[in-house]
Amino acid sequence: MNLAGHPAQDTNPSFCRVAVTLHPSTDSQIRTEIWLPLTGWNGKFLGVGNFGWAGSLMYEGMTTGVKEGYAVASTDTGHDSSTPEGQGGRFALGHPEKLIDYAYRADHLMTVTAKNLIRRFYGKAASHAYWIGCSLGGLEGLIEAKRYPEDYDGIVAGAPPNPIVSFNAEQLWAGWMSYHDPALRVGREKFQLLNRAVMAACASPVGKKQGFLDDPERCGFKPSQLLCKGQETSDCLTANEVKSAEQIYRGPIDPNSGNVIFPGPAKGSEEGFSADGKAFPVALDLFKYAAFQNPEWDWTALNWDKDIATATRKLGPLLHVDDNLTPFFRHGGKLLMYIGWNDGHNPEQLASYYQSVIKNSGASGQNSARLITIPGMGHCYGGSGCDTFSKLGVIDDWISRHQSPETIIAAYVSNGKIIRTRPVCAWPKIAYYDGHSNMNDAASFSCIIPPATMKMK
Repeated sequence: MNLAGHPAQDTNPSFCRVAVTLHPSTDSQIRTEIWLPLTGWNGKFLGVGNFGWAGSLMYEGMTTGVKEGYAVASTDTGHDSSTPEGQGGRFALGHPEKLIDYAYRADHLMTVTAKNLIRRFYGKAASHAYWIGCSLGGLEGLIEAKRYPEDYDGIVAGAPPNPIVSFNAEQLWAGWMSYHDPALRVGREKFQLLNRAVMAACASPVGKKQGFLDDPERCGFKPSQLLCKGQETSDCLTANEVKSAEQIYRGPIDPNSGNVIFPGPAKGSEEGFSADGKAFPVALDLFKYAAFQNPEWDWTALNWDKDIATATRKLGPLLHVDDNLTPFFRHGGKLLMYIGWNDGHNPEQLASYYQSVIKNSGASGQNSARLITIPGMGHCYGGSGCDTFSKLGVIDDWISRHQSPETIIAAYVSNGKIIRTRPVCAWPKIAYYDGHSNMNDAASFSCIIPPATMKMK
């Protein structure tokens, strides 16, 4: 264990920087840092989740936490992405212990180590422990809630790719489909055309002005409505382009059962579509290195029933989280999940998981879990929606002040300036515009459960 002073930065408070390398197995090397404010500690601990395939410390998230008075910790999950063997999923090839570290052991041991150090450093335990992460960090949060329900009191899990085998399969789907049938390859300009048509058909006046769908679940537009009536032009879709779009929306299916393996992206996110016959690298690594342990594995020969089942059997026990989080809720834990409607991960899938969690946990889950769906937001952040809100503030209010996040005021920020604000609502509610006030002001909206026939103002 090494103690060192963190390089001074004008905007950062003074803190003690502790670097730790954990070796739970002979093949483990888990780099971890714990930052301890020297003054103004708020008595709480924050664990910061990773992104992608991890492999580095999340200094930006740690800086945010320490500025707000938290003792914070981050880990590289047991591999170094700055090295060739640590990039992407390569670290998992022939290293089952490193895969365990990545899946759950590194985060748990980081948490235990940080809590022990906090107790020794300050002479008392942290009053509350929070986890915040998105994408992989969101999945890490769910894994913590499932495996170690007493590690954290509050978990913010953004866009958790769960079950990750099925999620990564969906990420390979459009490339696989268009590789095997080149007629289904679609250029970017046609997906932009599709997006414009979806927006024209389904966006509210507010959404049209600000650039996103308010309520993608109720958008009934079909790609076939753009089918060319005669010769192809830039303003219509060919039959093959319609078919490609339909299959992307649907997602891959199990050829035996006919069930959708993981749904495709939501309406309104078409500008992010790709059908170019190429594999999505982050998803490809899961199958090549983690599931099949074969760097030469041919993704174009993917079998949508046997290969998905095999990968699930191998990785599910490590990385999948079922819908029983009752021990976490009984411990008093609170779970906030959030996701953007313009994320490639369809929020309808996460809403289905959320409903299952609530159903399994009964009253404890009703009071302890919330899902926030954010119109116009991309993967974890970005897009034209209001994507900026204080995750730490929301989870702390819920735990410390018992204020459940039914309505959160979020902002769209450009070049450091707030352009507009808007409430983001606990699912299944959506933000409904009053029809006459300032569209850029959150006070002009109310969170309601939309009637089936409601039209957005």
